[in-house]
Amino acid sequence: MGVRFGVLSTYPSTQCGIATFAQALVKHLQRSGVHVGVVRIVDEPEEQTLPVVHQWVTGRRRATEDAARVLDGYDVALVQHEYGIFGGEDGREVLDVVSRLDVPVISVLHTVLTSPTRHQHQVLAQLCDASSALVTMTDTARQRLIAGWDVHPSRVSVITHGAEPNLADARDTAPTLASPPTILTWGLLGEGKGIEWALRALAQLTDVTPSPTYRIVGQTHPRVLERDGEAYRERLIALTEELGLSSTVHFDGHYLPGPALRSIVRDADVVLLPYDSRDQVTSGVLTEAVAAGKPVVSTSFPHAVELLSGGAGLLVPQRDPGALAQALRRVLTEAGLADQLATTSRGLAASLLWPAVAASYIDLGRSLVAARARSVA
Repeated sequence: MGVRFGVLSTYPSTQCGIATFAQALVKHLQRSGVHVGVVRIVDEPEEQTLPVVHQWVTGRRRATEDAARVLDGYDVALVQHEYGIFGGEDGREVLDVVSRLDVPVISVLHTVLTSPTRHQHQVLAQLCDASSALVTMTDTARQRLIAGWDVHPSRVSVITHGAEPNLADARDTAPTLASPPTILTWGLLGEGKGIEWALRALAQLTDVTPSPTYRIVGQTHPRVLERDGEAYRERLIALTEELGLSSTVHFDGHYLPGPALRSIVRDADVVLLPYDSRDQVTSGVLTEAVAAGKPVVSTSFPHAVELLSGGAGLLVPQRDPGALAQALRRVLTEAGLADQLATTSRGLAASLLWPAVAASYIDLGRSLVAARARSVA
């Protein structure tokens, strides 16, 4: 049975993680033969090209009605939910859309907070009530949703984030560290990325020979840039100079297209995720790192704990440069450890790839369409 998806999301050229996720998912749904149309959330109208079939300009009169009308032309509405991408307080305008839909709604929850505000809790509760099915990307997020929003377990599916194939070669064994080794952090830059703790950790490794190179790749998040300019990046550069790391730490402020970014990830020896958050239940960067078969050093945010605890990486507390330095030192100097971590990552890679993820969404969509047909028969 064929199923047509109407996807509600930000979408490139918007530069954010949700847009990147949606683009990859749409591409692989289409490769599986599924018809997909995107209702793209924008602040201002932009040039529209397929698969975008409609632009929801937030705040405009009748915008939510028009978005709902377009989504109702598909078999299933696939809603990407993150509080910050929709209009209204805590993105409440998404409720004005889903409440008008007659087709089944799958809501993909990119954030499930442990301590939401009262209004954030209300918004997500109403979205859950209006949805036919809910998707989280980790079991941690699923359990939070069940416990915190009283959602029945049968309504929540775990479908992982998804990643492109990016192993450096087809060997079963992981490559050894380069000399000098490269540590990589990438993604949109802003407060909470924890780069300052990573820099302080690097300053504790000056005795490691050869000295590792640390690459920080990614432009400042557009919302952060709009609000604060490049203040965070400038503080990081100043800290790099203060710590005497200018010769080994390199900032690349470009937003790189997928192939270029995947090349940089393949060339890295260690991926470092020094994030501050204790709430983060989804990380595309983490998924891409493991899918590339890389050893990972990460703070203990929920997605990292879930994905790395089997041996694909080392976990450390947040905001602890000493613990970060110790973990990096182990990976860089302890015989065989980097290969061991990378080999475990490679073993997980196949289950994280986009074709498997797209197939799970197709199966879920088909089940909802079939259930709806039975209910009206």
